[in-house]
Amino acid sequence: MKLAHQINLAFSIALVLLLSITAVVIHFVLLNHFVGTQKAELQTISSAMSATMIQGNTYMGDIGTELHALPAIIPSVGSASVEAVLTDETGKVLSTSPKMSAIAIDSNAQFVTGQTSDLQSIWNGTDTRYITEVKATPMGTLTLLTPMSAVTTIEQALFKRLLIVFAAAGAFMFLFGLFITKKLIQPLMKLQQELKKVKERHFSEVKLIKAGGEIGAVAQSVYDMAGELNRFNHVQKQFFQNASHELKTPLMSISGYAEGIKDGIFEGESIDKGLDIIMSESGRLKKLVTEMTLLAKLDSEEDIFRTSEISLDDLVVETVERMNPLLMKKGLTLHVSYDDCESLLVRADRDKLLQALLNVVSNATRYADQHIYIHASIKEGQVLLSVSDDGPGISEDLLPYLFHRFVKGKDGESGLGLAISRAIVERSGGLITAGNRKNGGAVITMGFPALSPT
Repeated sequence: MKLAHQINLAFSIALVLLLSITAVVIHFVLLNHFVGTQKAELQTISSAMSATMIQGNTYMGDIGTELHALPAIIPSVGSASVEAVLTDETGKVLSTSPKMSAIAIDSNAQFVTGQTSDLQSIWNGTDTRYITEVKATPMGTLTLLTPMSAVTTIEQALFKRLLIVFAAAGAFMFLFGLFITKKLIQPLMKLQQELKKVKERHFSEVKLIKAGGEIGAVAQSVYDMAGELNRFNHVQKQFFQNASHELKTPLMSISGYAEGIKDGIFEGESIDKGLDIIMSESGRLKKLVTEMTLLAKLDSEEDIFRTSEISLDDLVVETVERMNPLLMKKGLTLHVSYDDCESLLVRADRDKLLQALLNVVSNATRYADQHIYIHASIKEGQVLLSVSDDGPGISEDLLPYLFHRFVKGKDGESGLGLAISRAIVERSGGLITAGNRKNGGAVITMGFPALSPT
């Protein structure tokens, strides 16, 4: 069953139950109200009749007086549905109202034999066919009766009108519920269509569904997810295109020189030069494949990254030691400085983080004129490690894409070094950023959550 039908069915059942319970409650409330009102009216009539009988008491006969002569003692009752009976202390009927016809009365007995009701059951309140009011008077006991049917007739007439109102309100609420359901389900149906586009990998065709509340939040998430998937898909395609290009270049050099040597095109020193190029390009190809494999593992494999508590001080020292030969070859000076802080502890994979730092420093050696600076500090719970140089800096066009795969500067190699550094830093829970110094040169900053010394 569709969600719209389920919601409509549930709403209809809830509406029917609510109206039914309300109708039953109103029925009993109305009945109790009318019964209470009738009892109050009987009390008023009873008091008025009692006062009238006391003021105009002309009863002079004895108990044996004919019943037909007694009704004059009881004044005329205001309501046509109210009947009165006057009895003495023994329960013998002394007089009745003029229109007393619902109950057959014998002058020598309380009620005619065979009747289902008698005055005792009325006085006890066990006869549910009548609403009664019993009042003691100087002349005896005055009992006023109203048939219950008269009250129920009025209550049922009013209740039928209320049922009509309920039916109209129920129909309106049902139609309103259908409208609300449609308004709620329609965005979900549209969202389903957009999710089908995601399933079919048509990420760029996904549209934002406008809706309110949680549905709007889900629609926004789906739209953002499609955008991210579209960008990821584009990056993947670009990655394979760049990778094929980067791999094809050394392979062409290797293939060309190998065929030339085999065919005897190169002789003497040219053969040695060709073999050197083959070895160089093979090393470059091996390095490129290794970096691509590492980058893929950093993106997909969890167990490749083994974190532990490490000190950046030791990591910087090892980086300087490994970079010394290259620095001396290029005539560069590396400066290391620290802020006043006791320890620079972070949680990361030591070997991977060392590789990330080596990649950043190696990248700085390509563009520095004379100096490279490494500075470590702690700010706002973050361990910051910055590597800067005094070179020309990073162009504004390249800066937003510097850490993307196969993005190279003028003298770049594979274009994967900084991408690997970013992957390692982010897997360590950190963030790597790039910018330019005010006095010239590039600066790359790595930030990590600081650990307290144990």
